[in-house]
Amino acid sequence: MNWIPEDTSIVVVGALCAVACALPGCFMVLRRMSMMGDAISHAVLPGLALGFLLTGSRSSLPMFIGAALMGLLTAFFTQCISKWGKVDRGAAMGITFTTLFALGLLLIVQAADHVDIDAGCVLYGALEFTPFDTVATLGFGDYLFDIPRAAMVLSVVLCLNATVIGLLFKEFKLSAFDPELATSLGINAQLMHYLLMAMVAVTTVAAFESVGSIIVIAMLVVPAATAQLLTDNLKLMLVISAVVGVLSAGLGHVSAITVPPLLGFKSTSTSGMIAASAGGVFVIAWLFSPRYGVVARKWLAHRRIEAPTDKIGTDSACPE
Repeated sequence: MNWIPEDTSIVVVGALCAVACALPGCFMVLRRMSMMGDAISHAVLPGLALGFLLTGSRSSLPMFIGAALMGLLTAFFTQCISKWGKVDRGAAMGITFTTLFALGLLLIVQAADHVDIDAGCVLYGALEFTPFDTVATLGFGDYLFDIPRAAMVLSVVLCLNATVIGLLFKEFKLSAFDPELATSLGINAQLMHYLLMAMVAVTTVAAFESVGSIIVIAMLVVPAATAQLLTDNLKLMLVISAVVGVLSAGLGHVSAITVPPLLGFKSTSTSGMIAASAGGVFVIAWLFSPRYGVVARKWLAHRRIEAPTDKIGTDSACPE
């Protein structure tokens, strides 16, 4: 394996993306709203297309703003359809994101005559090319260092997510586990819901260019679900999900370099391998988690079956 500086940049961008997604993803998993990330990640597509069509520019800012607003509208429309239309939340998500995603595809077809848009990048991103899109930053003395633009954007989003969660940790925690109790204590659970949706929307848009609309779902859900299997402590869950995200980024890129030649392929998608690595870590946690793992539960069930037998054998002796 020939490791070059660009490989390090890819892993760093992937790790930043995974951690930025994992933090709000933990609360999505706890609120049983994991697939809302799916809805938002698909629904930002018309926002990206509208940002380009309205401004005529591929500048990141208008497209970022358009996609973030569309993500917030997705959460709002889903809530309205579910609440006022008396429709199941899952069905409301399906109605919202399929409609907006179809609208986004139509707009992209319109925009495709004016700009080069790769449908593959929309689905699974272009993480391998992020080291080549750089910005100059201040260095030491007269030296300037170029860092990937995606790394800068994701670093800002990661810091923003960590700051919001750190400042409002109690509010997010109560709203996730018991919205009625949170409301009775003076916490606006509805506001916390939309704040979480705003974090997911912004994070999804920031990760869109690197990992696309499909792989970002794995980064939102899988590290958080893995951490939930390993601990019941919310703070520790956030830390473990971040560690799982970083580990998946490293393993995924190494696998993308080493595995395809072994199977006779030239290359594969790094973002796809990161998602596959995260899934592999989840399977290990699902099997061997000390408390909730399949092996641990089988062993405890076996112990419970044996324990009454031993007790009966001890108590069956007649007293003297």
